[in-house]
Amino acid sequence: MSVVTKPVTMPAPSFEAGTEDNYLTHTTGFLSWALTLDHKRIGLMYLAGVMASFAGGGVLALLIRLHLWNPNIDKTQALFSNQVYNQIFTLHGAIMVFLFIIPSIPAALGNFLLPIMLGTKDVAFPRLNLGSFYLWICGAAFFLFSLFATGLDTGWTFYTPYSIESRGPVVAATMGVFVLGFSSIFTGLNFIVTINTMRPPGMTWFRMPLFLWATYATAIIQVLATPVLGITVLLLAAERVLGIGIFDPKLNGDPVTFQHFFWFYSHPAVYIMILPAMGIISELMSVHSHKGIFGYRMIAYSSVAIALFGFLVWGHHMFTSGMADVTTIVFSALTFTVSIPSAIKVFNWIGTMYQGTVSLNTPMLYALAFIFLFTIGGLTGLFLGALSVDLHLHDTYFVVAHFHYVMMGGTLVAFLGGLFHWWPKMTGKMFNDFAGIVSAAIVFVGFNLTFLPQFVLGTRGMPRRYASYVEEFQDLHRLSTIGAMMLGAGLLVAGLTLLHSLFYGKKAPMNPWGGATLEWECQTPPPHDNFSTPPTVGDPYDFSNIEYDPKTGGYFKKK
Repeated sequence: MSVVTKPVTMPAPSFEAGTEDNYLTHTTGFLSWALTLDHKRIGLMYLAGVMASFAGGGVLALLIRLHLWNPNIDKTQALFSNQVYNQIFTLHGAIMVFLFIIPSIPAALGNFLLPIMLGTKDVAFPRLNLGSFYLWICGAAFFLFSLFATGLDTGWTFYTPYSIESRGPVVAATMGVFVLGFSSIFTGLNFIVTINTMRPPGMTWFRMPLFLWATYATAIIQVLATPVLGITVLLLAAERVLGIGIFDPKLNGDPVTFQHFFWFYSHPAVYIMILPAMGIISELMSVHSHKGIFGYRMIAYSSVAIALFGFLVWGHHMFTSGMADVTTIVFSALTFTVSIPSAIKVFNWIGTMYQGTVSLNTPMLYALAFIFLFTIGGLTGLFLGALSVDLHLHDTYFVVAHFHYVMMGGTLVAFLGGLFHWWPKMTGKMFNDFAGIVSAAIVFVGFNLTFLPQFVLGTRGMPRRYASYVEEFQDLHRLSTIGAMMLGAGLLVAGLTLLHSLFYGKKAPMNPWGGATLEWECQTPPPHDNFSTPPTVGDPYDFSNIEYDPKTGGYFKKK
């Protein structure tokens, strides 16, 4: 494997970014955006929404860490009361899961990229696509209003019986989740139909970019699993309003039934979060190694396998709930099995870099960070899948660190890598690569400094969600808080780097990285209908006819 910062080739014809009308300037004014059917504009509106949600959830995370700077046993140094602390971590978890992580890649980047990577002008149902966005807006507004109004303190999982007895606005919050679920279902349905029916001539299943494979597998989960969450939150609302005795033990209900329903959706939802991230990494590893993807079919099949296995392992969240021994053994075995397709992807990504010409630019550094962080998240999941070990680690900070390594170290880092990778195509502007590299380095160090100490805290018995702790845990908590501040600074640098490019960035060439997928063959930024002429479908990972043009700083495909 060789590492270069800029490939050197013979001079080539100039292929600059298009100057004709593009989707950003096609029409102007508020209504032209509010009523648009252009998938690219809808993707950008989703992107603005999820980034605002992420900023809010991130601020709450920093408040949690600042509160935990001191043990707070005597309450004199505590930033918040226990009640307010419960509301803050509930709000943080709910915003990050329902408003950021789940929609960030499928709804934002997926909406923008899927039709262009397919070589078509839009999704199958443009009006349904716009409707999905407004459902997301309504659900987010409903959800956030209920959380800010009087404070919700149930945790983002809404576990019964506490969610039945809580005085917080549980019904309003669950209705917000219900509406958000419809947005997710409609988006998934739209993507499935688009990929099934609108692929151009020559684009067989095994000529699709791997990002589309990941998006397709994610859409299957969205359509099949999300209705279970909708039914569950409706039953919870009915339990609170009507007292019908489904989950309330006082009325002969079973609170563990709620956990089964909730996790039957929420564990597949983990793959709604991580599968699109894996699709992004497949694209980044190939393009920035300037080498065809290693094991294309195995990566494609593993995406489908992860989607299917994801429906079978929800019980590993409930090993301490009193299930039968045989049931827990089966769930434990299935949990270990689901790690196989994920490991296939990791080994194939590493194989892709082998003997490639790796460009250590901002997107690639985020991709490398993803492999490191996601691997730690996956390996620590094996400990939680082991029955005897899980009894000790369940509901400790070990679990907090594990799912943050998977969700943030996986989904968030891949999202940032994909955002930097496709930012020139989306905006027509190049960002400062040095600033992007600095952001990736700070995020990587800050993330590990935040969550590695939490693994140690968990093994020593520190329970999660507690507003206070014994003094022996103070040093590790403070180390974690320092890491969170550094992580926040890195994310701020990343955001400022992208915003700076909008005003001061150089004009982006059509193909700044040397990609071979179809989105790099259209104008930058893309025109309203994506392609002025139908693109030629080929191998999405064949780089043999891609050459560098030193005049524009971009690449072009030889005819």
